[in-house]
Amino acid sequence: MSGRAITTPRHRRPLRALWLAALLSAGLPSPAEAQIGTVVVRSPRPFGLFVGDRFAATVEIEAAEGFAPQAASLPKPGPLTAWLDLTRVAVAPGPVRDGNRLWRLSLTYQTFYAALDVRRLDVPAFAVTFASEAPRATTSAVAEVPGWPISVSPLREIQPPPVADPVEYMRPEGASPRRDPAVPRTLAGGFAASALAGLALLARDRAWWPFRHRPARAFAAAWRQVRRLAARRDAEAAYREALLALHRGLDRTDGRRVMGEDLAGFLARHPAYGALAQPLDRFFAASRDAFFGRDPSAAQRTCPFPDLVATARRLAAAERAARGGGAA
Repeated sequence: MSGRAITTPRHRRPLRALWLAALLSAGLPSPAEAQIGTVVVRSPRPFGLFVGDRFAATVEIEAAEGFAPQAASLPKPGPLTAWLDLTRVAVAPGPVRDGNRLWRLSLTYQTFYAALDVRRLDVPAFAVTFASEAPRATTSAVAEVPGWPISVSPLREIQPPPVADPVEYMRPEGASPRRDPAVPRTLAGGFAASALAGLALLARDRAWWPFRHRPARAFAAAWRQVRRLAARRDAEAAYREALLALHRGLDRTDGRRVMGEDLAGFLARHPAYGALAQPLDRFFAASRDAFFGRDPSAAQRTCPFPDLVATARRLAAAERAARGGGAA
């Protein structure tokens, strides 16, 4: 009787290998899970918060080296719930430990919960997606950040504890310290005297009452008039009047009629205006063109209206300095 060998069919061997591989892989973490390590939430003060308070939290996530959080997956500033807003989000890489990099998310929240009593609330959880930064890599992993509790407190108690006599709810007025008014009174008097002295000096400088008996400043009056004329619309007529105003200022200062030929003598008698020899020479040239020339517009080309205003201002400043009033 011939024997027959019993053999295992060949098509069952690959099937048995697949089942063995499945059993071995069941106990290993998936590639996505292996890329994310611990997730820790740290909040410096998750208690004693009042309505409107801001509080911070730091989320530390360990991810495999080469993985970075995706900006689109980070929580966006704005309202999260009816009572909680996220006001700031910042992410920064930390040190590398055991092949994992530590990522820190800095979050700032603001609570708008008007608590009537001390109450526990939960900050919502969120997820952050990490992706590999390697070229042509599509591996990604998700870090689940759990929510954490905070406690909010009321601004004041709703109802005070009951007492037998309602008068006990009242509190006596606080005793305010008595202060000696002599020092403030002395300081106030000193400041008032200083203010009056300054006002007197200003009145003397500006020739206000009762200092109007001083001789009027001819160039100061001429400058005020020229400045007003510069704002008029009839430029040609205003320019001629401005020339006459400056002529009157020169005449009053010298006590005589000053013509262009007398400029050197005027400056010799009044050396305070020596620095204005060239502007005054242009002024007299423009005056001759305006009043005696056939082309009045040539006067404004020789000494334009802004230059005439500047010359009057400089003469007034030199006049003030010469009379002991300081610079303009």
